[in-house]
Amino acid sequence: MTKEKTIAEQQIKKPYGSFEDIEIWPGRPYPLGATWSKKGTNFAVFSEGATRMDLCLYRRETPNVEAYRIQMMEQTDQVWHCYIPNLETGWRYGFRAHGEWNPKEGKLYNPHKLLIDPYTKAIDGTIDWHGAVFPYPITDEDPERYLVQDTQDSAPYITKGVVIDTSYDWEGDEQLERPMHETVIYEMHVKGLTEQHPGVPEELRGTYAGLAHPVIIDYLKKLGITAVELMPVHHFVQDSHLVDKGLRNYWGYNSQSFFAPHADYAASGRAGEQVKEFKDMVKALHKAGLEVILDVVYNHTAEGNHFGPMLGMKGLDNQAYYRLVEDSKEFYMDYTGTGNTVNMVHNRSLQLVMDSLRYWVTEMHVDGFRFDLASALARGLYEVGKLSTFLDTIHQDPIISQVKLIAEPWDVGPGGYQVGAFPVLWSEWNGKYRDSVREFWKGDAAGVADLAFRLTGSSDLYELSGRRPAASINFVTAHDGFTLRDLYSYNEKHNLANGEENNDGESHNSSWNCGVEGPTDDPEIQALRLRMQRNQLATLLFSQGVPMISMGDEYGRTQMGNNNAYCQDNPISWFDWEWDEDQKALHDFTQYLITLRRENPVFHRRRFFSGLKIKDTAISDILWLNPAGHEMTAENWADGNQRSIGMILNGEGMDEYDERGRRIKDDIFLMILNGYWEGVEFNLPGVREFTRWELLVDTHTSAVPAPKEYVADEPFILGPRSLYLFRLKLQPANRTTEGKRKVSIVEQVRKLLEMIQE
Repeated sequence: MTKEKTIAEQQIKKPYGSFEDIEIWPGRPYPLGATWSKKGTNFAVFSEGATRMDLCLYRRETPNVEAYRIQMMEQTDQVWHCYIPNLETGWRYGFRAHGEWNPKEGKLYNPHKLLIDPYTKAIDGTIDWHGAVFPYPITDEDPERYLVQDTQDSAPYITKGVVIDTSYDWEGDEQLERPMHETVIYEMHVKGLTEQHPGVPEELRGTYAGLAHPVIIDYLKKLGITAVELMPVHHFVQDSHLVDKGLRNYWGYNSQSFFAPHADYAASGRAGEQVKEFKDMVKALHKAGLEVILDVVYNHTAEGNHFGPMLGMKGLDNQAYYRLVEDSKEFYMDYTGTGNTVNMVHNRSLQLVMDSLRYWVTEMHVDGFRFDLASALARGLYEVGKLSTFLDTIHQDPIISQVKLIAEPWDVGPGGYQVGAFPVLWSEWNGKYRDSVREFWKGDAAGVADLAFRLTGSSDLYELSGRRPAASINFVTAHDGFTLRDLYSYNEKHNLANGEENNDGESHNSSWNCGVEGPTDDPEIQALRLRMQRNQLATLLFSQGVPMISMGDEYGRTQMGNNNAYCQDNPISWFDWEWDEDQKALHDFTQYLITLRRENPVFHRRRFFSGLKIKDTAISDILWLNPAGHEMTAENWADGNQRSIGMILNGEGMDEYDERGRRIKDDIFLMILNGYWEGVEFNLPGVREFTRWELLVDTHTSAVPAPKEYVADEPFILGPRSLYLFRLKLQPANRTTEGKRKVSIVEQVRKLLEMIQE
């Protein structure tokens, strides 16, 4: 007789006490998950509909051999629990839920399936896509086979939770709390950035330890970014259809656990070492002044729809954890395009997500979150709502409400595009910024009115709701879509390597191949492509809001036209550290732009421009110019063929204060964007005898411009498809012999603006 049967039989008569070499106590319903101490381990798991819950334990040495199966005899507030004295760390575990099998009512209890704990802090093993992993017989050809219960034991083929010690010496580390408006985000992949770096030891490449290596941190620091946004690091699943094709889930948007760091990114081991390694990484990044933002996927899980596997939540309480079709509960509401949607209307699902967020802040010290398909989380019973339970709960939470919260403000359901609709405290990936800026530089006949909103923080989207420019996460490219280099190398997507006959990925990209599809030796086309990349980077970094740079765009990374490289865990997606001269120059140019942004607060204001005179001066904080050097007219704004525009950013007129209440002032800048395919004559504004403009950025050339001054009220030839940044520079002729200004800068700008506005 096995120990499993012995313990199960004995517990019917004696629920608690010693059973051969293991002891069982009632335990507590809180906290959920496996909670270890030196005295033992408490196990607690939620299931409202289960009639019995078994805890299965596996030794570290034999993780696929069940050592004990224990009935959890206590249920408190729908939480099953027990306590095992003296149970050490390193034990693997899972649950088996008994109950009604009635798929048409959404009830999928199947004790033959081992279930991962939704609260496990670490996961060991890899899923073997054996038929036993599915709750129904997958070999059955009946289209309604999902209604039939499969009785194969899934334990040998499934991942398992790990009992771990969560204690850690943070050495005084805390969240950095950098103001959002000062943030420059770098969206990156843990493996992709480090896998090919020659300075990272081979055994650390592709891992959390690799990201924490000094050569990687030094690179990020010198680039000038302030925060890394890590693509999903919650433990995720390698999809069966990708495994069958010999591919891998690279992006990681297929979560199995909301607490456990992805085990494949750990160099140190899978028995809890991955948790410590992640903490070491965060601590190292914080010491370098870099914040850590996680891209989190709470909207769906890897269990898919009614034909998907049974890995955890589906078997523990399908009705509580997932949105089911109201009158056909065997089917799932799919607002995510992945088969299922987490049921944020249910209090236990909401608790799971909130507990996870709080864990990553308090125990893992991350600085914020980017929520994948956040509209799916914000849905009430049917529609997306600002006052949904999820958003309302976050706003009331004293911990989560204080970190960086970034929404991807759309899902695939009806009414799911919610850019501009999230409430105060939230920032959003601004898809309208991406589209407008791409269209302008491509040369689409859309005019410049919408572009002006995007350059100044998208006040049309955020100001009326009480939000500020930092609500706009500005991006031109991201992991999903073309890289910046490919945006100007391809008109069409080239995704054949994904094995879906090029049917996957977005078809409308506002991209332009500059005359040739793909690689070319034509020096003119190569130069144009580099210029277009510089235009986008400069526009991004001089726009109000929070810029997000996609990994590798700073040097011109290519995916050879693949705009949906989610399954390309190979050099197509990885960061290439061997650069040619053009790539080195583009990197240096990006670094220079970030430095200019950081050193000049007028590029990262906390408040929107007013366009009005500030306090006791006659100077407005912003002014828009047409190529004649005069203020833009209503006709200019309405002209869909207008493709050149200038903007004066008046740092002298900033109505902002630092943390000590001191008035913030900056220089006065002139930025000119020329989206024409030909050169344009632009009259530099100002008072000729006093005004000089110093050229700081010229995207028409690959090099950072040497210091050069231009006289105001004289024409300046803009190169085709180029961006220019000037700084107002006072001349010695404007000073007395004692060094005092003959005309103050306020008076100078007053005259400048009066001349422009005449």
